[in-house]
Amino acid sequence: MKITATQITELYAFTRQHFVEHYDVQTELVDHLANDIEHIWKAHPALSFQEARTMSFKKFGVFGFMDVVAQKQKAMNQHYWTILLRFAKEWFSLPKIVSTLLLFLIFYTLLQFSFAKEIILIALGVLVLLNGYILFKNRHREKNKKKDKVFLLESMIGSSRNGISFISLINLFNLGTTFDIPFFTLEMYWQVLIAFIATLLCILYYITAVVMPSKAEELLAETYPEYKML
Repeated sequence: MKITATQITELYAFTRQHFVEHYDVQTELVDHLANDIEHIWKAHPALSFQEARTMSFKKFGVFGFMDVVAQKQKAMNQHYWTILLRFAKEWFSLPKIVSTLLLFLIFYTLLQFSFAKEIILIALGVLVLLNGYILFKNRHREKNKKKDKVFLLESMIGSSRNGISFISLINLFNLGTTFDIPFFTLEMYWQVLIAFIATLLCILYYITAVVMPSKAEELLAETYPEYKML
């Protein structure tokens, strides 16, 4: 026997019931289940679809689909960082290297002043408020256009824009208020290192909060051949 279109739809619903949220992971599991069910029917043709599905599902073990989900998340996390680093490299090549050097020089010059910490904290505070406002608007917009089929990479890009960057800013602000560091008294190599790290953090923040979300459609089509068909 062959799996029908209706049964394929039921398998998608089955994966969702077992806490598989993302469409690409669901599709991989549905494909595996469908092939295995057809293989089971060859050996046990009298079994119903539900019985064969249960037999196939038991092969995933006590934790069900969770191990598969964890493996897919790990693989996609590596893919996400590959994309992020690809965009980051662009900032160290022409013409963006000019902007990168200018940003570095601004941070380095700022560290020469006794009031550097106050300026940095004010800038971080403004960014926290601005990012919080953007976060609120994005969540409101996404709530109004909730999608049935969300891909794992799509969710990761959205999480970076909506949460990770915001939390990072708050942590940096808290770190700045906790340690009283007179930057202008530090040795030059420390100031260079701090300016470089600050520049790198700004670039990574901009990529995760602005660049990748703006290119989400392109990145999803690049990662998932079936994305445009949906």
